[in-house]
Amino acid sequence: MTLSRRKLLALVGGGTILAATGAGAGFLATRTPHKALEPWTLAGTYGEIRRDALSYALLAPNPHNRQPWLVELVGADTVVLYRDPEKDLPVTDPFGRQLTIGMGCFIELMEMAAAQMTYGVETVLFPSGEGPNDPVARCVFTPGTGTPSALFAHVLNRRSHKDAFESKPVPSEAADALSDFGAIVTAQEDVARLAQIASEAWLIEMSTQDAYMESIDLLRIGKAEINANPDGIDAGGPMMETLALLGLFTREAAADPQNPGSQGVIDSTNDAILNAPAFVVQKTPGNSRAEQIGVGRDWLRLNLATTALGLAVRPVSQALQEYPEVAKPYTEIHALCAPEGETVQMLGLLGYGETPARTPRWSLEEKLLNA
Repeated sequence: MTLSRRKLLALVGGGTILAATGAGAGFLATRTPHKALEPWTLAGTYGEIRRDALSYALLAPNPHNRQPWLVELVGADTVVLYRDPEKDLPVTDPFGRQLTIGMGCFIELMEMAAAQMTYGVETVLFPSGEGPNDPVARCVFTPGTGTPSALFAHVLNRRSHKDAFESKPVPSEAADALSDFGAIVTAQEDVARLAQIASEAWLIEMSTQDAYMESIDLLRIGKAEINANPDGIDAGGPMMETLALLGLFTREAAADPQNPGSQGVIDSTNDAILNAPAFVVQKTPGNSRAEQIGVGRDWLRLNLATTALGLAVRPVSQALQEYPEVAKPYTEIHALCAPEGETVQMLGLLGYGETPARTPRWSLEEKLLNA
């Protein structure tokens, strides 16, 4: 998750930012967190099939950019994948459902990358059970059995959208092309109903202290913090560095949802939800761990397919979360989208918008248990 330029401008007056950036342009030009972005350029450069595939998988979308994966290399052909409990979101994701979906994104991208190099991957989910310390998957790489996907060409261009969308509808042919990955909602009456539920859930989260602080605690402000901890919510770049240097943006200020800057960010996200041209809904018959992994696989492919079409997708999962304060929107969205008792696993905004910057990532070496 990244704070966008639009949200930064909501924090303070644009004139103050412009004056500061003009005065310190030389310093600010050096504020890109290159170390935290290096995994994007290192993907596929390791010269060993598992490491190459894993180096692409690191770029998968995941909740709050927690990057909850840990990897053990076993023998010459096997990867054992774990979910790191230190990356849990105990308030907003108390059962680890969203983080498990993120693991599914990782697995799918790893397998897609291997297939590009002609390797197939036999993945066995939860081979020793579903306990908190049990592996999520055991994956065996076999040469000559992979089938490449055209979607892989869009991996390095994929982003999770951060801003409002353009006021232009999603064409029916694009919605049809994405329908393999979820229900694409474009009818304005249905879009408006989903938007109201998603907006209500978003505002509840922003007014629920523990849930709100779970995000604030994950803020990484400026280049040094982002390079040191390249997960969570990165607030970097020249504008954010300027605000931090001027004392106009601090973690303490952000912790107050009534602060004008915080309120600006809350309002801009709410506006994006209420004005989204379309939604994507993913659901499963039940709510098993295997189904959650499957949704992650589809979410990854959906992201790549939207990129291929020149569209953008932005997750808005607050109405799907399982803490008490969001029980009302949770019930409403399931009544609307899953009347047969299914579980709505992912909700996203869909439309056209500017491409945001790459999101920081931990290096492959940091994620290997036996590097």
